[in-house]
Amino acid sequence: MSAATAACALGIGFFMQPTTFGSAGLAGGSDQAGLQLPQDPELARPIAIEKITLTSANPGLSEDDDIPPTQRQPAQRQSPVAACGVTASATALPGALVALQISAPCRGNERITLHHQGMMVTETLGPDGQLDLVIPALSSTATFIIAPATLTPTDAAATAAVGAVVQVAVPDMAEVDRVVLQWSGNSGFEIHAREFGAQYGENGHVWHGADPSQKAAGKLMQLGDATQLVPRLAEIYSFQRNQGEAPPAAGDIEISVEAEITEINCGREIAAQSLRVVAGRVQTRDLVLNMPDCTASGDFLVLNNLVENLKIAAR
Repeated sequence: MSAATAACALGIGFFMQPTTFGSAGLAGGSDQAGLQLPQDPELARPIAIEKITLTSANPGLSEDDDIPPTQRQPAQRQSPVAACGVTASATALPGALVALQISAPCRGNERITLHHQGMMVTETLGPDGQLDLVIPALSSTATFIIAPATLTPTDAAATAAVGAVVQVAVPDMAEVDRVVLQWSGNSGFEIHAREFGAQYGENGHVWHGADPSQKAAGKLMQLGDATQLVPRLAEIYSFQRNQGEAPPAAGDIEISVEAEITEINCGREIAAQSLRVVAGRVQTRDLVLNMPDCTASGDFLVLNNLVENLKIAAR
């Protein structure tokens, strides 16, 4: 096709010279009446054709177009790229924890949202689209939904369009008391647990800024990628009964929620939600809080009634 186009272009240039100019009575030669016209040396010179652009009527044609139809290979349909979906697996761990392995090879560094029994946290896949997490379970039959931030056209037509769903049995869920505090954005929330009369800074005071050398029966875990834009974050306090050979202490574990007044949240309305596992069911309570103005930055608001205290009975 390209060669034919070039030949046509050259032919057109060749025939247009005598025809066009002869019709105008300028080029040398005879007109249709047989009259001899004067020769003009400048106009009689051949026209130099430059900058010819070769075009094709069908840019989608390939080398196979020169092959007879009976000898061509059958066209192969492209199948959807399964790797653009999200897959996940889950394994139960001691302490009513679940190890999640998330894989989405063509979604490197993408934001995902993890859903579990009303708890929602924002995480970020690694550069290779992989992510391993340890999640505190909130149900003896724990179901996790992993939702990607975006869906490609390939995903929209596939079963993995909504992400991945995975379920795992958690056999020791009944042995764990668990409280979750979750919020969106950089609201400055934090959860504090003071075990069996412990005061702030003493052994038994559990929070994310506690000294690692301090002893405590319970554990705190933070979930969510705080570097994301308006992330969903959570802190989870867990107390496991019947752990080890020594009987656990008995009494109350005081749970409080604190909110630091910062330049980001001062003078604004912030919201949080608590989740508590009671008799195998998740109880929720919502909080909407009007923060003081920015002159109080650096102070803390202490909320003692958002989450009920845990009552631990002697074995």
